[in-house]
Amino acid sequence: MIIFPAIDIKGGKCVRLLKGDFNKITEYEKSPVEQAKEFCDLGLNNLHLVDLDGTLSKQSVNEKIIKNICKINNIKIQTGGGIRSIDHIKKLLDLGIDKVIIGTAAVENTKFLKEACDKFDNKIALSLDVRNGYIAIAGWKKQTDILASDFIKKIKNTKISRIIYTDIYKDGTKAGPNIEETINFSNLTKVPVVISGGISSIKDVLSIKKYANIKGVIIGKAIYDGNIDIKNLSKII
Repeated sequence: MIIFPAIDIKGGKCVRLLKGDFNKITEYEKSPVEQAKEFCDLGLNNLHLVDLDGTLSKQSVNEKIIKNICKINNIKIQTGGGIRSIDHIKKLLDLGIDKVIIGTAAVENTKFLKEACDKFDNKIALSLDVRNGYIAIAGWKKQTDILASDFIKKIKNTKISRIIYTDIYKDGTKAGPNIEETINFSNLTKVPVVISGGISSIKDVLSIKKYANIKGVIIGKAIYDGNIDIKNLSKII
């Protein structure tokens, strides 16, 4: 299982949101680059990086920061936030990004998702952010009537590298992940699934590790608030 420490960038700073609410934001002292270096120094070199400004503006806002993070030795980054074009994907991959995450653009335009997956083999990750099983888009501000379980069937022949499945109601709460729903979803696809939202402790991570269908876990607020010691986390990779 891959552990992905999360770095969400807004206004050039590391932040965390509560349930995706931009009005409930916590800023942290370390810069995104400093935080990324700390993770990598401890062997946590698979990072989940989100340009929150990009999700709102529909374009890359923190590109300079992302570029500097990419320069860190041995780092592997999956990144998303406002990515809506083939040119943007290519630009990120040229910077050294390992996987480019498409969310809103994929849900709104499955042809674009397929084109991206075909053009950039094993480089495109799909982000599905859900409330009660229904996909939300546009920085979680727009709720659709599309079930994630229906959407994954619709795109079953698309060559996605991994799926990031986030329970919005759990995100930033440290209330424990929605393992049951994520497992049920993962049974619908052969694509590796990464669970996100609600991780509160090392115990949560070990519980997830038992399930072969879940190939990765994204951890954010529990690290930043000190509920999870990253030195201990690095020992269970």
